[in-house]
Amino acid sequence: MNAHEIDYQLYGDDMQFVEIELDPRESVIAEAGGMMMMEDGIVMETVFGDGSSSGKGLLGRLVGAGKRLLTGESLFMTVFTNQGTGKRRVAFAAPYPGKIIPVNLQELGGKLICQKDSFLCAAKGVSVGIEFQRKLGTGFFGGEGFIMQKLEGDGLAFLHAGGTIHRRELQPGEKLRIDTGCLVAMTKEVNYDIEYVGNIKTAFFGGEGLFFATLTGPGVVWVQSLPFSRLADRVIAAAPSSGGRSVGEGSILGGIGDWFDGDD
Repeated sequence: MNAHEIDYQLYGDDMQFVEIELDPRESVIAEAGGMMMMEDGIVMETVFGDGSSSGKGLLGRLVGAGKRLLTGESLFMTVFTNQGTGKRRVAFAAPYPGKIIPVNLQELGGKLICQKDSFLCAAKGVSVGIEFQRKLGTGFFGGEGFIMQKLEGDGLAFLHAGGTIHRRELQPGEKLRIDTGCLVAMTKEVNYDIEYVGNIKTAFFGGEGLFFATLTGPGVVWVQSLPFSRLADRVIAAAPSSGGRSVGEGSILGGIGDWFDGDD
């Protein structure tokens, strides 16, 4: 498997986008709706799956699309190809505040396991598939269910995660316990399991849930400080329709401001 050799540049800090430079006939694949802007000469094409099974006939493309459906993603992806005569650029934006993580799969043993919604784009030739969690406990309580996403190949891929991203290299036998939603990605050597927090009082009143994700080295792990699910929960809780306050916490008006606004 030989992925296209693309160049890239990251822009921004907490609301990043990645600009990818394509030579003539080079392509990049991306999730539908991730494109931010592109130069003249870039041609878009919607394909089943990730386009890596295009030479396997209709059945191969249907299998690839079906795998994506199991992860909750769209059946289709978009391929951006430089049909011009010189270098052209296409940019992809992050869907919520956080960081874009560039990974070279060739340097990571050709495979990376990640959250099913973390993939942003990759060089054409990278295969985007599914990874089943074989352990029953991991499947039910791991935060991502039985199915995670796997990226395979020898090219560049780009992930997105919320908040600050921490890259941690685990030594053989070294364990790391993290919140299940904070796991972004891990290399194929890392052993992923689920561990009960230990006692009922901590589980129900500690605010951290019933289970930890336990990662055992060797391997590399990427952790996010702000999972989108946590951010969404806070936004929903603060929304007036959900019983949250409609006035900012720092407002000196409080209820008086509501009275001027006509609220009860």
